[in-house]
Amino acid sequence: MGSRSAETTRPSLFWPIAAIVLPLVSLLAKIRITGSEKLPREGAYVLAPNHYSEFDPLIVAVAVWRIGRAPRFMAKESLFRVPVLGSILRVTGMIPVARSSSASAAKQTLKQSAELVEHGRGVIVYPEGTLTRDPDMWPMRGKSGAVRLALTDGIPLIPMAHWGTQEIMGRYQKGLSLWPLRKRVDVIVGDPVDVSDLHGRAGEAAALNEATNRLMNAITALLEELRDEKAPAERWNPASHGQRETGRLDS
Repeated sequence: MGSRSAETTRPSLFWPIAAIVLPLVSLLAKIRITGSEKLPREGAYVLAPNHYSEFDPLIVAVAVWRIGRAPRFMAKESLFRVPVLGSILRVTGMIPVARSSSASAAKQTLKQSAELVEHGRGVIVYPEGTLTRDPDMWPMRGKSGAVRLALTDGIPLIPMAHWGTQEIMGRYQKGLSLWPLRKRVDVIVGDPVDVSDLHGRAGEAAALNEATNRLMNAITALLEELRDEKAPAERWNPASHGQRETGRLDS
């Protein structure tokens, strides 16, 4: 999959960042990865992890790097307009999240998906869109960003779950819990979510809802394995509890 410029190794431009991030994260977390062989070693993929701590992206980035791929995330479009930061995001191949009209967003998704395939890149997308609102930190209702990318060009949709990050930085916690150092964080990568029957239907609401539900079920099952307990039968829906869908949860 991909063109002759397809990325099959971690690009050299990531190494200076890794030289700074890896030692710092290693001081705080002892990361144990299960299922690393399920993340494709080459070609495009969409990796979808659970999200309950603002420290999560560093854990996920280090895990993906250790597996052997470059950790690229979807990021808010506004960040790409910030001096210096925007340049770093662009040069490392991060992907801007569409915040515009549905027609414009769909067009952007087509472009982004094609570029992932062309360059053989992976991208990390948080399907919940923000930190989970579930009181017990189970995955809440998902959004369609991850599955839109996957369905457009038949890109593998890989679920991931992790647990233990909250001991380093709790949900909306200000600052880190530094002691004891090297807290254990378990990361598990799952089998690709089977959405083959939905490929090419990224513009259909029913297909997006079905694919998103399959993805969230897969992530939840992985987290149940890590936590050794069952998630609630009904996934948390912020709208049903009078909560905002995005931003910090004040209550």
